[in-house]
Amino acid sequence: MPSTGKAFAVLATAQFLVVLNTSIVNVALPSIRAGLGLTDTGLSWVVNGYGLAFGALLLLGGQLTDALGARRVLVAGLAAFAVGSLAAGLAWTAPVLVTARAVQGVGAALLAPAALALVLRHHPTRLGAWGAVSGVGGAAGALLGGLLAGTLGWQAIFLITVPVATAALAAARALVPRDTPTGGRLDVTGALLVTGGLVALTAGLTASAPVPPLVAGAILLAAFVVRRRGQPLLRTLGATARANAAMAVLGAVWVGLFYFLPLYQQQVLGYPPLVAGLAQLPLAGATALGSALAPRLPRAALPIALAALAAGTAWFATGPVFPFDVLGPPVLAGAGLGVAFVHLTVDATRVPATDAGVAGGLVNTSRQVGGAIGLAALVASTTGFAAAFTATAALAAVAAVLTIEGAAR
Repeated sequence: MPSTGKAFAVLATAQFLVVLNTSIVNVALPSIRAGLGLTDTGLSWVVNGYGLAFGALLLLGGQLTDALGARRVLVAGLAAFAVGSLAAGLAWTAPVLVTARAVQGVGAALLAPAALALVLRHHPTRLGAWGAVSGVGGAAGALLGGLLAGTLGWQAIFLITVPVATAALAAARALVPRDTPTGGRLDVTGALLVTGGLVALTAGLTASAPVPPLVAGAILLAAFVVRRRGQPLLRTLGATARANAAMAVLGAVWVGLFYFLPLYQQQVLGYPPLVAGLAQLPLAGATALGSALAPRLPRAALPIALAALAAGTAWFATGPVFPFDVLGPPVLAGAGLGVAFVHLTVDATRVPATDAGVAGGLVNTSRQVGGAIGLAALVASTTGFAAAFTATAALAAVAAVLTIEGAAR
């Protein structure tokens, strides 16, 4: 077997790319808007193109990992990621950029479950380091997004991914051991139904004539539920419905906060992109610290953490000024976010061992899809940053209420 340390480094790099490309865009959004002349709705699709494809296809990515082998799916995901990143960096219109972001999301939906499966199989003692990669990727995305957008232009935030993904692909072929497919049935039709339904719902929230796409989305998702009736996915969803609903709402808060905050800092506070990137570090650092401390806290801390997240987000709506108010809200919100994410993940995966894989895919899908639909709803229903932060705080409060039952566990 090739060097386990080098093989793990390849898998960690793949995960780093997934998280990096979730956060690197946020600080560059004003530059992208100016470069391509995007509306508020169009700008939200730069984020949602990635998040929707990623979330909607995660379950299919897990199925492909079982059916075709984790290494093969990992390599395919890295290839798609590199192609999507190159296309995004060369995009000359908004539709091209959103399509390229969707291709990146497809790549992420393939490589994320494949990389995790390989880590669990070959490197189970390095799960702590695996989790740390996500925190580093989020912080690095904020910093790189500000640095590159402020110096080389917004295209650089995508182009920088191309050589990294290409090198990871080559290293995966050389260093990651081949594995034997474990079998499993692919549900391509189901994947198409859920993807089409989620895209239609998200588009309907921001459309001038919302009813047709919303109805179409509901029909497609209902067809998916009927198709999966009696299967492990719906059985697991029934057992963890409350936790997954709270995770979807938390996803909306997460994406909304990281979307509106850099825009607010650049458009209202007048921060240049690099300073706005640096200004994300208290939020990212507090989130990482909250995640690290969460396993030591009882389940009863979950609604309290979500209440802290709501309070910190509402604090932003008051128009913070440097230094205390700018440092206070992100530390409060970030700590609550980190603790809530870990405990909700535990809640949503508290299922029999036979359903653990399905539960893991489902909770990640809930977060990604909740983030995409929540952002579309926030952009469509709010005017001004104070209203956006207030609405985001209200969503955090809803998540807190959803988790109060069973807090004594």
